[in-house]
Amino acid sequence: MKLEGRTAVITGASKGIGAGLARALHARGLRVGLCARNPPVLYEGERVLIARFDITDEQPMDEFVTRVEQRFGHIDLWINNAGVLEPIGPLRDLPLEEFRRNLDVNVLGVFLGTRAYVRHLRRSGKPGVLINISSGAARKGYAGWAPYCASKAAVDLMSECVALEEQEIGLRVHSVAPGVVDTDMQTLIRATPADRFPSVDRFVEMKDKDTFSTIPHVASELLELAFGADRDDAVRTSFPPDPRQDKS
Repeated sequence: MKLEGRTAVITGASKGIGAGLARALHARGLRVGLCARNPPVLYEGERVLIARFDITDEQPMDEFVTRVEQRFGHIDLWINNAGVLEPIGPLRDLPLEEFRRNLDVNVLGVFLGTRAYVRHLRRSGKPGVLINISSGAARKGYAGWAPYCASKAAVDLMSECVALEEQEIGLRVHSVAPGVVDTDMQTLIRATPADRFPSVDRFVEMKDKDTFSTIPHVASELLELAFGADRDDAVRTSFPPDPRQDKS
C-alpha cells in the first residue's frame, strides 16, 4: 500500500480508538485531519490539522472539512469514530436527555460527518472510502445497552443506504465492528454494577485473560480495508481479535 501523500480524517481523535488510529495512521505517512471536543492526540503540524468542536454541531463540521480540503486537497479516507456508550441501565430507568445525547453523538454525528465527506467527494470528483465505527452490539442486543445497541444498528443501516446512494461517485462505505479494545469505555463497562449491565462479568473476564484486540491491529485492518489490494467490499465488516492477544 502506498500511503504517503494520502489524507485521512478521524473524528473523536482525543482518546481511545480514535487517538490510537490518529497515531498509527500518521506514523504510516498519512496526512490526518483530527477533530474532537477535547484536544486531539496529535499537535498541529505539517501533516496534521486539528479542530475542537462537538460533532453534533452542523456548522463546525462543515467548516472543518473545508479546512482539511483547503490544506491537504482530496480526502482519501474518512473515519467516523466518535461515539459514546452511556447511559447504561434498563431502558425503563433511562432519562430522556441522556438517551437523546447518545443518539445525537452516535447517529447524528455520523450523519453530519458522512454528509460532509460525501459533499467533499462530489466537489473533488474523486473516489473515497468512508468507515463508520460500529460494534458487535449493533447486531446483538445487550440488556442495559438499549441506546448504544440502537444507535450502532442505525449506523449500520445508514452506511448501507449511503453505499447505495453514492455508488456513482466511487464511494466505498464500511460499517466496521473492530472488536473489543481496552479503552476508557471498557473501564466504564467493568465498573458498571450487574443490576444495570448483566453481562459485565464477560468483560471483566476479558480483562483478566487479556484477550482484547489491539489498536495497532485495528489500524492495520482499517488500512487494508481502505487501501489494500485484497480489500473486502462488504458494507458490514467485523475484524477478528488480534492473534497476538488472543490467549483463550
